[in-house]
Amino acid sequence: MPPKQRQIRMEQKGALAAMQALESRSDEELEAESKQRAAAQAILGARAAERYDAKAARAHFQKAIAAARPQERMQLRRMADASLALAERRAGDLKVAVEKLGQEAPSNRQLFLLKVSGLLVPPPGSSVLARVRGVALLILIVVVLLLVGFLAATVVTLPFGGASIPWRVLLGVLILTAVFVVLYFVGRRRQANARAARAG
Repeated sequence: MPPKQRQIRMEQKGALAAMQALESRSDEELEAESKQRAAAQAILGARAAERYDAKAARAHFQKAIAAARPQERMQLRRMADASLALAERRAGDLKVAVEKLGQEAPSNRQLFLLKVSGLLVPPPGSSVLARVRGVALLILIVVVLLLVGFLAATVVTLPFGGASIPWRVLLGVLILTAVFVVLYFVGRRRQANARAARAG
């Protein structure tokens, strides 16, 4: 029994090593890959999931599982579950699927953002009600942000005697733009630091 377990573990490592070796290839090169077809299709499925294209992700993972050896299929199914949960923005299922893969689950903030994005931009095939709700929420968020920017501009211009409403609206938009640019660069830096920490 122990030799068989060791063989399965080695073959799983081989599949993971193949995926790591293929990571840097383009989608076209992965589509043309024949020797490591299961690994190539799994990577394409994961990439489709990152684009929130659940239909393409599901098709790629079905091909990956069909091309895989029996002892690799369970791991590929777990990868498919995690990728499809991401593509369909199912935060709770994503957390469970990632933990089954033996990886660190996304943070609560990341899961919350995924839930919000699922509400704002429902996955393809959602009901009309879900899409209408998404549009209504987007409009509400824009209105709230403009109101916050307008109030901030009002506070900023008060010491200078105030400003007309159009100028306050314009200044509010500029303040919001500056805040989002700062948040974008801070987020990129945190992602880069997290990637460097994982690589280290």
